[in-house]
Amino acid sequence: METHDRNLDPNESLDIIAKMIHQAKGNVRNNGIYFLLWGWVVALANLGMYALIQVDYSAPYLVWLITIPAVFLSMYFGFKHGKKSKVTTHLDNIYMWMWISFGIVIFTLVGFGYTIDYQFNAIILLITSIPTFLSGITLRFKPLVIGGILFWAFGILSFNLDYQTQLLVGGIAIVCGYLIPGYMLRNKKDE
Repeated sequence: METHDRNLDPNESLDIIAKMIHQAKGNVRNNGIYFLLWGWVVALANLGMYALIQVDYSAPYLVWLITIPAVFLSMYFGFKHGKKSKVTTHLDNIYMWMWISFGIVIFTLVGFGYTIDYQFNAIILLITSIPTFLSGITLRFKPLVIGGILFWAFGILSFNLDYQTQLLVGGIAIVCGYLIPGYMLRNKKDE
């Protein structure tokens, strides 16, 4: 196989860079499915737990078991997008590891939540603000930036609320921070 090394003129270089940035934004934008999947799962779990507490169900936390199939769906989508993506950029890797780190932190909180009597709704909302906000910055997509800010605000609010009300606020935060931006992202045309 013969290779040719040639110098690119400045316009060709800029064109290649622009194409790479566009590809990276497209790869990340395709991940909007995760905002919708996790938005629905977590909103339903929050509101479902609230409802189960209201009817005095003995184990309302069991509603959170709906997150287990969501983990497997996320893995499936990740594998599918990985095979479909023509180019994986450094930005794609940072984005992926940011969300994996977020997941590890959340599962650690859940795993050791008994040490704080599972009173971690406010903390989870605050932590959720970080990757959501950074996703908005990465995509240059204001609804996710606003979603990240709203997670932060709802997290602060939750510190001042009783546990049951925190569940309602968590459901509202997920709708505002994940679902609304997720649908907007899914419907956004490539620019």
